[in-house]
Amino acid sequence: MVMTESVSSETDSGHAHPRPVGVAVPTGGLNIRVVATGMLVLMALVFVGARYYQDVHPAIGFIRAFAEAAMVGGLADWFAVTALFRHPMGLPIPHTAIVPRNKNRIGDTLARFLLTNFLLPRLIARKMQTVDVAGAVGKFLSEPGEGGGRLRLGASRIIADGLGALDQQRLGGMVKSAIADRLRELDVAPLLGQALQAALADGRHQPLLDAMVKWGSKTLELNENLIHQMVHDNSNAIVRFTGLDESISNRIVAGLSKLLSEMAVDETHPLRIRVEEGLAKMALDLQHDPEVKAKVAKVRDELLENKAVKRWLDGLWEQGRTALLKAARNPDTMLAGRIGELVTQFGAMLGEDAHIKRTLNRYARRAVVGVVDSYGETALKLVSDTIRGWDAKTITDRLENAVGDDLQYIRINGTLVGGLVGVLIHTVDMLI
Repeated sequence: MVMTESVSSETDSGHAHPRPVGVAVPTGGLNIRVVATGMLVLMALVFVGARYYQDVHPAIGFIRAFAEAAMVGGLADWFAVTALFRHPMGLPIPHTAIVPRNKNRIGDTLARFLLTNFLLPRLIARKMQTVDVAGAVGKFLSEPGEGGGRLRLGASRIIADGLGALDQQRLGGMVKSAIADRLRELDVAPLLGQALQAALADGRHQPLLDAMVKWGSKTLELNENLIHQMVHDNSNAIVRFTGLDESISNRIVAGLSKLLSEMAVDETHPLRIRVEEGLAKMALDLQHDPEVKAKVAKVRDELLENKAVKRWLDGLWEQGRTALLKAARNPDTMLAGRIGELVTQFGAMLGEDAHIKRTLNRYARRAVVGVVDSYGETALKLVSDTIRGWDAKTITDRLENAVGDDLQYIRINGTLVGGLVGVLIHTVDMLI
C-alpha cells in the first residue's frame, strides 16, 4: 500500500513507533533488500506481460505505464543507493563508491560536528547544572539494598585489581619511604614531653617507679658479691686485715636495701619525689628546650636508619598489603561493620545537607567541564584517527548495516512512486 506521509504503528502497549516515509511493507522477518529487488523483478515481469496483452483492453496501457516507470524509478534508486557504498556492478563510474572514497573526510566531519555541537564547555556546563551528582551518589551509598552489592563488588575489584597491577616492589618502596619521611617530619620531643607531663599529672608514673624500685632491689640482691668485691679491692691492707672491708660492704648493701624497701612502700619518699621532679623537668625540656629537642630528633633519625627498624617497616608494609588484598578479594567484608556504617551515613548526609550537595555538584560540574575543555579535542581526534584507520570495507559494512533497511525502503518507495508518476504521465498523454 502506497503511503505519502509518515505514519505510526502502535504496539500492544499503546506506544507509537514511526514507520518509514512512503510505504509500509510487512516483511515478516524477510530481508528488506530481497523485498526491494523482488519488487523490481516483479515490475519487469508485469511490464513484459502488459506489453504482450496491451491490445486486449485500454486499461492494460495504464498497467504497462506503471510497470515501466516503476522499473525506471527502482533502477535509479538502486543505482543511487549502491553508489553510496560501492561501484554499481563493479564499474568505476565517476561519483560512485562515495563512502569508501571519502572515509577520511567523513571522520573529520564527524569529529568537528561532535566538537561544535556536543563537547563545547558551555554546553556541558549548562547540562551539568541539571544533573544532581551528589544526590545520585548519596542515594547509591545510603541504600545498600539497591546499590550496596554493586558498591562492594566495584570497590573490591578496583582495589584488588589496582594493587595487583602495580609494581609491588616499587609501590612498597614508595609507601615505606613515605612513612619514613612522615616520621622524620614528626617533632617527637614535644609529643613525648606532653605524654610524660600528662602521665605525671594523673599519677600514671607510679607503677613505673614501683617497677624500677623492684628491679633495683632484685639487681642489688643478685650483685651483693660484686659490691663486696669492689669494697675489698678499694680498701687498704689494714682494713682488709682487720676485716672492716666486709663490714663496710655489708652496711652498704643493707643501707641500699633499706632505701629501696622504703621507696617501695612510701610514695612520698624524698628520693621518689626527687625522681618525679626530674621527670617533670624532663617533660618541660622535651617541649621547650631546643637542645633537648635536637638530641631527640637525632635519636629519631638514627633509629629510622637502623636496619632492624627498616626490617620492621618492610614487615609492616607486607602485612598491610596482604590484609588489604584479602579484604578486597572478599566484597562482603569491604563495606561491613563500621566502614559500611560510615559509608551509609555519608550517603545520607549527601542526600540531606544542601550545602554539601551544592558544593559537590559544583565540583563535579567544574571537573567535567575541565576534562572536556582539556581533552575534548584529543578525544575527537581519536574518533577521527580511528575512522581513518578503518579500511574501506570496514566502514562501508558498518554504515550499510546501520542504515541498510532505510536505504532499501528508499528503493521500494522509488519503485512505487515511479510507477505512480508513470500512470500520471500516461493519463496526461491519453487526455492530450
